[in-house]
Amino acid sequence: MRYVTALSAGLLFGLGLLLAGMADPLKVLRFLDIAGPWDPSLALVMAGAIGTALGPMAWARRRSRSLLAQPMQLPAQRPLDAPLVVGSLTFGVGWGIAGVCPGPALVLLAGGRWQVLVFVAAMLAGMAAFTWVQRWRS
Repeated sequence: MRYVTALSAGLLFGLGLLLAGMADPLKVLRFLDIAGPWDPSLALVMAGAIGTALGPMAWARRRSRSLLAQPMQLPAQRPLDAPLVVGSLTFGVGWGIAGVCPGPALVLLAGGRWQVLVFVAAMLAGMAAFTWVQRWRS
């Protein structure tokens, strides 16, 4: 049941990305270009997503188990540190250059465009490099 729920949530998330336009790199780049032909519609999508998540997150914080009886795994609050800031900046620059972030990139893989394949390969290489550096440091 856990896998069916995870698959359903992933498919719903991917459909939401497509419907909202988050999988359209040109739309994303127009949202990020506040000095050019700015498209604020994705800000409304983000505001709607935050508003939608507030209730379930508040509910989850008060519980120790999910609806599927799994332990709740919420992130712990931590202070800002250099890896978080560098990672956030790297993510933001990559998003600004490509107009795609990891979720929509996986949705766009279905289209088979070589540019998306290169992006996903670079994303996976970055994840592997991060894992390697973390192991090397510890």
